[in-house]
Amino acid sequence: MVLSALPGVGERLAKKITDHFGGEHEALASLRCGDIARVAEIDGVSPKRALSLARMVAGEAGSFLATKEAERLHKEILNHIQQYASASATRQRMQLLMPVQDPTLRRERCTAAMQFANNNPERMERLASMLKGLGQTRHSAERYDRVVVSKQPLEHMKKWCRVLQPGANETWKDYTVFKLVTWIGGGGPSQAPEGWVVLSANPSPEMIVPERTIDWFRNNQRPLSTLVALIEDANNGDQGDAFLAQIHAAVSGLERLPEWLNNIDEQGDLDTIADVKDRLWKIVKSLEAEVNEEVAEAMDNAKMNLSGSELLEALSDGAAFQRKLQQATSDVITDAMQAAKERLADELQGTGVRAPYSIFTKDWPAKIDRKVIDQLDTALGANLASGETERMLTLAKNLGPLQPRCEEAIRTLIELDQWVAVARWASEHQCTMPTLSDHGIHIENGRHLLLGVEPDAVTYGLGRCAMKNDKQSLALLTGANSGGKTTLLELLAHTCILAHMGLPVPASKAVVGQVEALHILAKAGGTQSAGALEQTLVELATVVSDPTPKLILADELEAITEPGAGARIIAGMLLAAEAQNDTTMMLVTHLAPSIIEATGRDDLRVDGIEATGLDADLELMVDRTPKRNHLARSTPELIVKRLVERSEGHAQSLFRDILTMFQ
Repeated sequence: MVLSALPGVGERLAKKITDHFGGEHEALASLRCGDIARVAEIDGVSPKRALSLARMVAGEAGSFLATKEAERLHKEILNHIQQYASASATRQRMQLLMPVQDPTLRRERCTAAMQFANNNPERMERLASMLKGLGQTRHSAERYDRVVVSKQPLEHMKKWCRVLQPGANETWKDYTVFKLVTWIGGGGPSQAPEGWVVLSANPSPEMIVPERTIDWFRNNQRPLSTLVALIEDANNGDQGDAFLAQIHAAVSGLERLPEWLNNIDEQGDLDTIADVKDRLWKIVKSLEAEVNEEVAEAMDNAKMNLSGSELLEALSDGAAFQRKLQQATSDVITDAMQAAKERLADELQGTGVRAPYSIFTKDWPAKIDRKVIDQLDTALGANLASGETERMLTLAKNLGPLQPRCEEAIRTLIELDQWVAVARWASEHQCTMPTLSDHGIHIENGRHLLLGVEPDAVTYGLGRCAMKNDKQSLALLTGANSGGKTTLLELLAHTCILAHMGLPVPASKAVVGQVEALHILAKAGGTQSAGALEQTLVELATVVSDPTPKLILADELEAITEPGAGARIIAGMLLAAEAQNDTTMMLVTHLAPSIIEATGRDDLRVDGIEATGLDADLELMVDRTPKRNHLARSTPELIVKRLVERSEGHAQSLFRDILTMFQ
C-alpha cells in the first residue's frame, strides 16, 4: 500500500508521515496498530484525522455507521469496553474496532479469549496485569555525534548522524579528526582507532550507529519488560489453552532477550577501569606517603653497631661509611616499595593494565614518577575506551537483530490485549457471542449497560430471525414517557453494532441479521422550518427507499412538523421501508393510531412499553419489555392519576375531571 493512494492523502502529506516514522513500512505498521498519538504529532494532522488515517489503513473505515447518532452510540459502547484494556496503547488500538463486512476472524479471537477467561478467571487477571506495561515503541529523536563514512550514500541515516562520502584521494587517516567514526567498506584501518567502528561494505543496519540501537532498548524498557514477563510465563506456565498459546507465540524467538537486556546496564570490568582511573593519582600519592612513613618508622627502630676500627675507617673514608648506611637501610626501603607495588597491582586487578616495574624516582624520600603514572593513566583510558566500544558493538550485534522481532511482538500483544479487554468486559457483564443471520434482530435478556444503574433485562425482536410471532420487518414502539423506549432503541443499536464488530453483546442470547448500514434517526429538536423540513424529508426518503440491507431505528420522527402532517409523512416512510425486503425498521412514536390510520392498514405491528400503575409511593411502575401488538397507555394518564391523589380542594376536583377524559 502506498500512503499517497489513500483518500485525502497527497504526496506532501505522505512524505511528512514517512519522514516522521523513518520509512513508509514503519508508518503503515504504526497506523495499522492504532498508534494515533504518534500520528497526531505530525504538523497539520489532528487526532481525528490520525484516527481516520489509521482506520483507512486498517481497512475498517466503512460506511456501516450511516448516521451521526450511530457513530455516537458506537463510540459510547466502545469507550465502555476500552476501560477493561490493560494499557493505554491497547485503548488506542481499540479505536480501530469498527464494524466490518466479515467479522469471522474477530469472532474466533473473541471466543477463544472468552473461553480462556471463563475457564481461568484468575489466570486471565494475572495475564492482564502482565500486559499493563505494553506501549508503542519509540525511537530516540537524539542526533548522535558519530560520523558515518561510506562510499555509498546513506540518506536515511542523515536524520540521526553526520554522513560523509570520502573523496577519491582521501584515506581513513583524513577522518581521524573525528572522535567517533563508523567506516563502511574497504580502505579502513587494520586496527580501529579509539572510538572507531570498521564495518564491511554491507553492514547490518544496527551496527552503523550502535549507540542508537542500544538506546532503543534503553528507551523502551517498559514494554520490553512485558515481553520478559511473558517469556518467563511461557517457560513456567500452562501451555494447554489455545488463547494463551497465541500470547506465548508472540514472544517466541526472544528467549535470550532477558539476558541481553540485563547486559545493557552491567558494566563489568569497565566500572573497575573507570573507578581506578578516577582514583589513580589519589592511590599513588597515598602509596608514596605510606612508603615514607614505613621507612621512617623502621629507621627509628634501627641500630648500627660500629667497632672502633670501623669508626676510624668511616672518619677517613666517607664513601665507605655511606655504603654501610645504604646497606643498612636498603632492605627497609626495598621492602616498603615492593609492598607499595603489590598494593598498586591489587588496585589494577580487572583493568587489563599491569603494574609498572617501578613507580618511584627516588628511594628516599620516596617520590612518585609522574611520567610512569601518566603512562598508566593513558593505558587505563585506552582500555576503558576500547572496552566501551567492544561492549557497545557486542550489545548492538546481539540486540540489533532482536529489535524488529520485539517491535512485531509488541504490536501483536497490543492486538491480543484488546481481546483480553473484550473477554474481561464480557465476563463482568455476562455478554455472549451473537448468532449471525440474514435479516432482523432478536435479543433475550438484553441489558443497556450505559444507564449508570442496574439495567432491567428486556427480550425483543423483529425480522426473520426473531421468534415466531415477532417476524414482522417493521414495528411501531409506543408507551410511557421514561418507560424505556429510547433505551430499548439504543440497546438494539448496541447489539447490532457489537455483532458487526465481531464482539459479544449484553444479552443471554442474541441473533443479529447482517446488514450493510445502521441508520439511527434521533429525535428532532422541534418543528422545523420549511427548508429544513424539505431537506429532512429528502434524507428520510433516501434512507427508506434504498434497497441496501439495513436496520433503521427511528425515535419520534413526527417531531419534525405538526402532529397531523407528521403522522401522514411517517406513514408514507413506513410503507416505503416495508417494500424493501432487506430492511428492518423500528419506530418509536406517540402517534401510532394516527400513523396506522394514515396507512389505511390494520396489520401493522404496534408494541407497547406500558406503565402498569403506581406503587405505594405513587411512583410509576413500568414493564420494560414491550407487549406485542399492544398500544400502551400513555404516561400522562398515570401522572394525572397521581395528581388526583396528591392534590387537594379545587385542583383535585379538576384533575379528577381530567382523568375521566382518559377513560
